[in-house]
Amino acid sequence: MSGGVDSSVAAALLKKQGHDLIGIFMHFWTEEIKNHDGITNKCCSLESFNDARRVAQKLDFPIYNINLDIPFKKKVVDNFLADYQAGSTPNPCVNCNKFIKFDLLLKKADDLGVDCIATGHYARIKNQESKTRNQEFHLLRPKDANKDQTYFLYNLNQNKLSRIIFPLSNLTKPEVRKLAKKFGLDVAEKRESQEICFIPEKSHNDFLKRHIEMSGGDIKTLDGKIVGQHQGLPLYTIGQRRGVEIGGIGPFYVSKLDYLTNTLYVVDDGDDASIYKNELIAKNVNWISGFEPKMPFKCEAVIRYRHKSVDCIVTKNVRGDYEVEFDKPQRAITAGQSVVFYTKDEVLGGGVIS
Repeated sequence: MSGGVDSSVAAALLKKQGHDLIGIFMHFWTEEIKNHDGITNKCCSLESFNDARRVAQKLDFPIYNINLDIPFKKKVVDNFLADYQAGSTPNPCVNCNKFIKFDLLLKKADDLGVDCIATGHYARIKNQESKTRNQEFHLLRPKDANKDQTYFLYNLNQNKLSRIIFPLSNLTKPEVRKLAKKFGLDVAEKRESQEICFIPEKSHNDFLKRHIEMSGGDIKTLDGKIVGQHQGLPLYTIGQRRGVEIGGIGPFYVSKLDYLTNTLYVVDDGDDASIYKNELIAKNVNWISGFEPKMPFKCEAVIRYRHKSVDCIVTKNVRGDYEVEFDKPQRAITAGQSVVFYTKDEVLGGGVIS
């Protein structure tokens, strides 16, 4: 329970169905910044815990605050910084779901003798009889396409899916808010944060500057002409326009980051061919079924959150990585982001773009 409307309504629905509930509020890492007051992790502020506690009291079940400060810092924050330092653009929500919410939380459920964990994620689980095992579990997109969070959940497996409940799978966000009012929950109109939870600012650049040693360098066009100076390559990503500040000329878009020469390459057209690629390589791929599909195979892929699914062919190379070739070139394929494979509404699996 985060104290938000989604997890609160999920709890209310489960309570109404007759489940015995225990609420878990997870306390994550918060950066300590000198001369700043009130800096906290957006997911686990005192206000959020009090909201979650009030919901638990109203629905009459106990709630516990568990401290995951150290593992969150190691698995989510440190990985986030290391990836940026290595020249990629990570998605920390993927690691949070992989290592924290659907790993450590499941282990906590074991400690408490709990059968299943439920969250306010917008995703759907379907189980059916299988020839190779008693039950086979499938991860599907939810009813509300605008809130679809399956992109962040591709690291789930059969064992974990068998113990997870997503009560909001067949609801839209407006329907969830209406239910919150119906249940008399104070969080019915609570705003949700879209930013990275452990970064106090709206932009993550100040956070990166505090934690990564950077050096400025040349901004060049693809033909080698120097047009400006950048502040440090980790502050930029492929296709980016905002933040590429070159006085008096532009706009410019990031085309390439060369870490060997500390050079940022830009183009003056947001649809320049250099920003588009036909293929990518994915590492650390997880298949939700537990079985690798027969190669090569056709499916759809999503290369960043809210990216539209596009047709592709997936093959495996001699190094054991997966090569993804698209029917049409895709804009701003970015190392560190995840590529997630779908067949219509079902998530097959995914991996990290290298």
